[in-house]
Amino acid sequence: FKGDIWHYTSPSGREDYFPFHKLSQWLSYSLVEIFQRAGKKVRDIDSLTGLAEYRNGGLFIDLQILELKKEHEKEAYLPSDPQIIEWRALTIALLDRLWQDSLSKFSLSQSQWPIAMLLEGASWPSGRKIARELRGPKAPPPLKLILEGNVF
Repeated sequence: FKGDIWHYTSPSGREDYFPFHKLSQWLSYSLVEIFQRAGKKVRDIDSLTGLAEYRNGGLFIDLQILELKKEHEKEAYLPSDPQIIEWRALTIALLDRLWQDSLSKFSLSQSQWPIAMLLEGASWPSGRKIARELRGPKAPPPLKLILEGNVF
């Protein structure tokens, strides 16, 4: 496959594909705001997921919500490594949970506070701030990634 779809075999042996499509979703989020400012109605914004990228995923690692099992630690990872696929999938699930919990806590509807607002106003800035505090001003991802520039 090309793009941001990865083959994954679970510990139980079940095989599947995980389509993250981070870059196309990022573009979608960027276009939504432009269309709305132009007076266009954009439906089903709440169908978009959080983004499976290192800022959001790094936040969960830095806060020790997620951690690699010692036996799976490596010096550097490819996007196709099971650990990275799991990290990215869990990042999406945790962002969704954080979003739902936030909506409930503040009595907001999804249309009042779409997940894009959580990303832009909470998880990205918090992730960047915590990463700078833990890893310095350039704040590299919490895991060393071997990338070609087409995923993160």
